[in-house]
Amino acid sequence: MFGQQQGGMFGAAAGGLGGAPQLKDPNTNQSAVVPEPPADGVSCLAWSPAQNIFAAGSWDKSVRIWEVTSTAVAPRMAYQHEAPVLCCGFSRDGQRVVSGGCDNKVKMKVLQTQQDQQIGQHDAPVKEVFVVDDMNMVVSGSWDRTIRFWNCQQPTPVATLQLPERCYAMDIKYPLMVVGCADRHLLVYNLQTIQQNPQPYKSLQTALKMQTRCVSCFTDKTGYAVGSIEGRCSIAYIEDTSKNFAFKCHRSNEEIFAINSIDFHPTMGTFSTAGGDGSFVFWDKENRQRLKQFNSCHYPITVGKFNAQGDMFAYAVSYDWSKGHEGNHPTLPKAIMLHKVQEVEVKPKPGTGQRAKR
Repeated sequence: MFGQQQGGMFGAAAGGLGGAPQLKDPNTNQSAVVPEPPADGVSCLAWSPAQNIFAAGSWDKSVRIWEVTSTAVAPRMAYQHEAPVLCCGFSRDGQRVVSGGCDNKVKMKVLQTQQDQQIGQHDAPVKEVFVVDDMNMVVSGSWDRTIRFWNCQQPTPVATLQLPERCYAMDIKYPLMVVGCADRHLLVYNLQTIQQNPQPYKSLQTALKMQTRCVSCFTDKTGYAVGSIEGRCSIAYIEDTSKNFAFKCHRSNEEIFAINSIDFHPTMGTFSTAGGDGSFVFWDKENRQRLKQFNSCHYPITVGKFNAQGDMFAYAVSYDWSKGHEGNHPTLPKAIMLHKVQEVEVKPKPGTGQRAKR
């Protein structure tokens, strides 16, 4: 699909230093391998809503941007933070990329001029960032227990929401904003009414026993999915909570892994999970079943995202810090792959197949 990029790009690096583990090729699903990946683990991925361009943030302090054409994946540009990057996102027109990280800064890059500038500041690392075009704002969530709204004209936030705990995960599909915090706190906001009423529309605890790792809003904005560090996913509706359920995934007989990323398909309403076990899976929440289980990539998948058309799925294979700094071996892969999505993999299948386990 993307020309000549298919090879196991890690060939040369696979040998390793001294007692380094022998690398396995993470490309077990015949995906296209993205050239010039970051030099350290990949923390975030974001697709442009306007064209097949995507950005990735990394622990190497960079945000890199690639363009996908029918024949190739080409690196386009990059810019730097002063510490590891934890989050990135695009504006609706695809012209601006925003990012945040452990330098406590929110930055924006304008693709046309290739200029980047700092647009916001937190008191602790910035874990999540979004461009909310409907409000002409950039919204960021941080470990300083605040969400801040930036208009890119002034250095101070135009509004600040206090959170009960550190922001660990967040998603916005305007006007719905869902924030997952430490200690399993979860807050639901209506951004349409936030100026009149800054209180959350709902404030609750997740249905999961363990720490929240990721959240993703349904495409129809009626609810959200939450993934935890103990291989469990919760499907929650904002109004009709009788439809809520949870299921186990990304577990083996011996070990339980974190769900590192959840993303909803833009048109089908189905969703992906990606985990520390090295696999990504497509699910149908309406019929409570697994649609497609992909081969394990041998190493954790830190993030997985559908593009705006839903015909490509980008995912990153790199260390997810689940075993602390001791587990961060320099020879571990830092790969980004592109899977060409087939309709059958993401289309809901009413009344057939295997029900997800509760």
